[in-house]
Amino acid sequence: STFYGGEYAKRFSYRLASQGLTVVSGLARGIDTAAHQGALAAKGRTIAIIGSGLGYLYPPENKILAERIAQNGAVLSEFPFDYPPNPQTFPYRNRIVAGWCTDLLVVEAGEKSGALITANMALEQGRQVYAIPGPIDRPSSAGTNRLIQQGAKLVTCAEDILEELQELIPRHQNGSAPLAPIALPSEECLLLEVLATGEKAIDDLVDSTGMSAAQVSSALLSLELKRRVRPLPGQWWSRA
Repeated sequence: STFYGGEYAKRFSYRLASQGLTVVSGLARGIDTAAHQGALAAKGRTIAIIGSGLGYLYPPENKILAERIAQNGAVLSEFPFDYPPNPQTFPYRNRIVAGWCTDLLVVEAGEKSGALITANMALEQGRQVYAIPGPIDRPSSAGTNRLIQQGAKLVTCAEDILEELQELIPRHQNGSAPLAPIALPSEECLLLEVLATGEKAIDDLVDSTGMSAAQVSSALLSLELKRRVRPLPGQWWSRA
């Protein structure tokens, strides 16, 4: 996936999950990973359906992500526990993703992307398919742009989808009762305190907070999805 695709996967997922919708994806590298991360950042529910056995988690670098998903969602597989992934298992996985969803969003897909397989399966099952348009000169957006040509609903923000899914949004998320604000983790509160004094580079944030670079980057991503901070050129950050 590209930076464009990953960024919008996180933004859409965060917004949809924050409204009480469950985000279902496949735990793969790229868009799937970004979608799960966005839902988790919103303290929402996400479900990962994988193309291997639960004892042969793939990709292996997503093991920690899978553990986080399982805490407030689920990691599912139809394969035997130690079954390894192969090119045939992922289309099987995609049909379950399509079947579990009431609606399907394709964020970014090339001409031969597996996401198009999922989209076609969703259409066969009578699901609504949405697609985010991409630059017309990028192969990574050729599949999504083609889906729009073929009738998928073009969306440019999560509200485009939320308008279609009002009946699925839990009542307390839909205005009948206000939600209590979500308390920020201590790491995010600390970063906001440091940024209250002005713009900072990531190295400055590491020095000021005593956190590792990885912790700072993770917390900044979460705060960006919550629209509390914004990135600046040269890896600088400021409060939003």
